Amino acid sequence: RVVPPPLLPPSLSPARMSAEAAAAAGATGARHRHPHPPAHPHPHPQRRWKKVLYQRQPFPDNYVDGSFLEELRKNIYVRQYRYWSVVLESSVVIQQLSSVCVFVVIWWYMDQTRLSPQQLFASGLIVYLLGYLLFDLIDLGEGRMHSGRTRWADLKSTVVFVTFTYGFSPVLKTLTESISTDTIYAMSVFMLLGHLIFFDYGANAAIVSSTLSLNMAIFASVCLASRLPSSLHAFATVTLAIQIFALWPMFQKKLKARAPGCYLTVTVVYTLAAVLGLLTASPTAAVLYALLLLTITFLCPHYLVTLQSSKDNIHGPWDEAEIKEDLSRFLG
Repeated sequence: RVVPPPLLPPSLSPARMSAEAAAAAGATGARHRHPHPPAHPHPHPQRRWKKVLYQRQPFPDNYVDGSFLEELRKNIYVRQYRYWSVVLESSVVIQQLSSVCVFVVIWWYMDQTRLSPQQLFASGLIVYLLGYLLFDLIDLGEGRMHSGRTRWADLKSTVVFVTFTYGFSPVLKTLTESISTDTIYAMSVFMLLGHLIFFDYGANAAIVSSTLSLNMAIFASVCLASRLPSSLHAFATVTLAIQIFALWPMFQKKLKARAPGCYLTVTVVYTLAAVLGLLTASPTAAVLYALLLLTITFLCPHYLVTLQSSKDNIHGPWDEAEIKEDLSRFLG
């Protein structure tokens, strides 16, 4: 009796086993031929990526080409500061702080009846005339030639201002009588702080507004003048505010441009006068004010120069486009 051979399942048939062995041998040979196949081949080696938005490209949205950072630039517009140059430039801030201090001390002297409004107006008028002559001497007549303004026009403007201020001084005195004294002092503090914030220190910034700064200082002077004994006190206070916050910065700016040495000397003398005047009113306030001046003059410039080494600004093709051509011809 002949016994038939056992039937094998299809998965173990000789033909199937031969085919699998051949496939395994082919895969082994392929692995030997390509031991390290590329993990992420270039999606389209025949096309080169272009940095354009108006053209449809066969690349995914998050694809980044190797040339994307070739135009990267760092710190191309960074200014290198020198310590003593920054210290000298801080004199503009010191002068304006001293101006606010001088104004407040003089107002306190009048409030304490240590200074009469007649004395203040007479001394202010003398200082104004001396400053006017020195301004013309420093300017050498250039500003007058460009503006076409005469000394007679300056005299008329001065007379008109003094007359109107004196005539409206009773109104200024009673303008804020219905407001409490604490509120007036708080408003004056905020207005003087706003004057210091918006003052033009020479920086090209959006926050700078000479008009707003001057108006806030005048408003603070009107508020403080309303708490003085008489309308003559209010007149002298407003006149002093115009001289300190409007005319004095103009003189200092011209002096700094024409005679830097004299400007530095005037700044030191003016600052010392402010500290000494504050010392007679409050020794504690004078010490704190002196520490503030030293911090702004020496510590803040050192901090600024030190931080320059840590600055890391990057520029590249992702920056906003800047139009450097004159397009005014298209506006006509």
